Amino acid sequence: MIKLVASDLDGTLLLNGAQTLPEELFPLIRKLKEKGILFVAASGRQYPNMRRLFEPVKDDMAFICENGAMAVRNEKILYQDCFESGLAREIAEAIYKTGDAEFSCATRDFYYIMPKTRHFLKLMTEVVKTESKVIESFDEITEPCMKLAVYEKDGVQEDTIRYWRERFGSRCTVVTSGFAWVDFIPFGTNKARGLEEYRKMLGIRPEECMAFGDEYNDIEMLKATPYGFAMRHSKPGVREAADYTADRVEPLLEALIKADGNIEEVLRMYSEEAVRIFLEKQEQLFDEPVADTLEEAGEFLEECMAVEVNSLKEVRRYLDEAGADVDGMSDMELKEAAEVFPLPSGRYLIVEG
Repeated sequence: MIKLVASDLDGTLLLNGAQTLPEELFPLIRKLKEKGILFVAASGRQYPNMRRLFEPVKDDMAFICENGAMAVRNEKILYQDCFESGLAREIAEAIYKTGDAEFSCATRDFYYIMPKTRHFLKLMTEVVKTESKVIESFDEITEPCMKLAVYEKDGVQEDTIRYWRERFGSRCTVVTSGFAWVDFIPFGTNKARGLEEYRKMLGIRPEECMAFGDEYNDIEMLKATPYGFAMRHSKPGVREAADYTADRVEPLLEALIKADGNIEEVLRMYSEEAVRIFLEKQEQLFDEPVADTLEEAGEFLEECMAVEVNSLKEVRRYLDEAGADVDGMSDMELKEAAEVFPLPSGRYLIVEG
């Protein structure tokens, strides 16, 4: 049974650059609480910004902020990781001296920023709506720093990431945090740390947790539970770190609520594309149609306990465990097997006739 659900924000709950959460999420968080399931927002964002985003339900959930540097529940800070002040200043100065790169330095209550452009100032204060303090000198950085970030308007390139890792990777963790951001956090700090703190506090086992994410700063969290879901649009390395993929978080939360936290029941549900493809191509397995509508197709897949898997390797393993002789089959033969339905996303639906 699931007792805790942790989800990233940008690229996971906040899709396509959105800066406001979908209204349908708030009643789901309340219903999860009624079922005894704690919802935890886990983000690289600052706590004041996250609290504002979740204002209608902020007292019904918990937070992991700054990529795991701080965890907060009911206004109580569980822990807070900070940089040694000299290193924080060194990173901030290095970013500021690098071309058009901008920096933010995260404290508990606000960001220090020294904008080079009106664009960055507007982004931080009007678009993302962070609590920020504009400074004119690095001497003004006096509060403990939990995280630093470099922002590049046109997007972070591989050589940029390589440069910052070569320069500071031996002294802190350097990780991408979205299209235009690279984060610097103390060693040992990540979202999985926050997840572990909540687990210990509430007596929850890893197998009683679900996690959702889409970026490399989510990988530790996705690996911290057997039920890690990478968003389908994630980079390959992120998808490989998770056991499952998802198009959106909300439908899975709805399913979890309906199933009273029974994850096995949730995993028996099928994606819209799987139901659609099965309805369109059912004749490859059956002589006569077994479903005439999407609803009937979904019900049929549930009745016959069809499964969705991420790769041909998993298809081979599943069929082998089911007793099929797949040793001599090539990948192409496996893909063309009657009970295997390749999906547009690259996943596979397996239906036993």
